[in-house]
Formats: sequence, C-alpha cells, structure tokens
Amino acid sequence: MTAYRFCRTDDIALLVDALNRCWAPYCPDEPPVTTAVFKRSIRDLQVWCSSCMVAFSGSDPIGVLIGAKRPSGTLVHRIAVHPDHRRQGHGRHLLASLGSKLAILGPPRIVAEVPEALAPVSGLFSASGYVQDAILRDYVLQGDEHERVGGGGGGKPPALHAGGFVIPVTVDDLAANGLLEEGHPQVCWRRSVETLTARKEEIAGLAVASDERIEAYVLYLKPEVASPAFAPTAEIVSLRSFIGDGGARVKGLLSELRARGMGSFRFPKVHPAEMSMESLETLGFRPAGGHRLYATTARSGEA
Repeated sequence: MTAYRFCRTDDIALLVDALNRCWAPYCPDEPPVTTAVFKRSIRDLQVWCSSCMVAFSGSDPIGVLIGAKRPSGTLVHRIAVHPDHRRQGHGRHLLASLGSKLAILGPPRIVAEVPEALAPVSGLFSASGYVQDAILRDYVLQGDEHERVGGGGGGKPPALHAGGFVIPVTVDDLAANGLLEEGHPQVCWRRSVETLTARKEEIAGLAVASDERIEAYVLYLKPEVASPAFAPTAEIVSLRSFIGDGGARVKGLLSELRARGMGSFRFPKVHPAEMSMESLETLGFRPAGGHRLYATTARSGEA
C-alpha cells in the first residue's frame, strides 16, 4: 500500500533521505543532498516544506516532490520516483496533489524547469497537463571565442572608450538604483531577484557607469562559492545592458573579468525574453544544453 503526505518544517531529514533515495539514482554525478544543502535551498529558492511531498511504500520513501513557493507561483524544483517503483502513477499523483492544494491556497501558477536530457520527466509533466512555455538555454563563453569576436584580453575594455567607467557593483547597488525590480526581464527561478537578494553576499559584479547612470552590468558568483564541477569557469547570474551599443559595454565588462583571471563563463538557463540567442552569440556565447520550462494553473480535485 502506497501512502502520500505533505511535509512540515520538522521533516527536513525525511526530505533529504527521500531525495538521496529517489533523485540521486538519476543524477549519479551530483553529490548527496545534506541537511545544510537543503536548508540553503530554503534560503535561496524559497523551498517550502509544506509544498513538498513524499510517497511511501511501508516506511520507505519511494517518491519525492520538492516545491519552492513565491507570490508569483510555485516551482516544482525536484520530482523523482525510485527506479523500482516507476510507471505506477506515483509521479502524476504527486503533481495532482500539489495542484489541488495550490488551487485552494494559491498561488495558482505552477512551473517546472526540466533538463532536456530527462525526456521521461518531460513526458510526466506533459501527461499531467503542463504546457511547454519556453526553452531555457545554457550558454558558455570560452576565452578564445571571446577574443575572436573582439572582446580583447588586454588594455582598456571597450566600455571605457565609450565614455563610461568600470566600477564594482553589488546586488544592493543595483536594487538601490531600481535596476533589479523595475523592468527586470523574465528569468529562471535560480537567477530571479529573490535568489539574487538571498545570495547577495556570494555575488560580485562590475558595471559601466556614466555620470548619470549605470549603463550595463554583470553579476557573477564569487569564485569561492562557485560549483567545483565548473571551476575555473565563472558563473554569470545576471547580465544586462541599458544602452544600444551592439554589446560593446558588456564585452568590455567580460574583458575586464578575463583580465582578472576568469577565462571562461557559464550563463545558465537563459529565458529567450531575458536575452536573445543572437545577442549572446554576438558576445561570443554558444549554446550548451538547456531546460524545458513547463507551466500550468492549479485546479482543484486533481488528486
């Protein structure tokens, strides 16, 4: 007999165990989930234990759903069924139960960002009434490619020649100038304003500033907190230009970071409304995998 239940704040140890039993077999290269890692997801992604579920066979977790909740909607951050219990309807039941709960309590919008390589998971969301909304594309920029498109590696960055000054910038600086909230493009969950604010002590940045305004900026994870799996590649968490200069100011900022020892860059899960592929390719970025963004509206009586 299978049992399902939503979790509470004192169920973190259970959720960690369920993830390591059910999610880990599909992602063997990822390190095991720890209590500390899970608590960081609560801080950074706003994972809510009350939006998480576990399926049991007896006392053993055989399925898990991790939900992150914000006023704009809920993210299905992880969903997995143990390999020995697949194709028995557990995944659909977990999604339907979450949808029924959110139809009553809100917010009604539910999204998921599914790696393109996990085709069965995409099939689960499609079969559960989710609609593909966009492709979130990962991009990489190698040092030699940046030089080929004119970024340069030495001397002054192009932004300086445009009359601006390259200055350090923080998440708080951008928020104080109204550059995070107002007119912020659609982005993936992990690079949203909420996550940038939660991780602001781990994020550094550079900006091109004139006498009147910030004209372009790049935010990136500090090297000491970046994932070891991608070292020495720097992870960009936000990249914007407010000047129609063909990308010159952004190229200048990337050149300055390269001069400081960051040879390559990774820009994950870019929504097409955030920055077009054409714009990124002009800067020297190349696509390298992606995620399917699925969305639905919660409906009662699904479970």
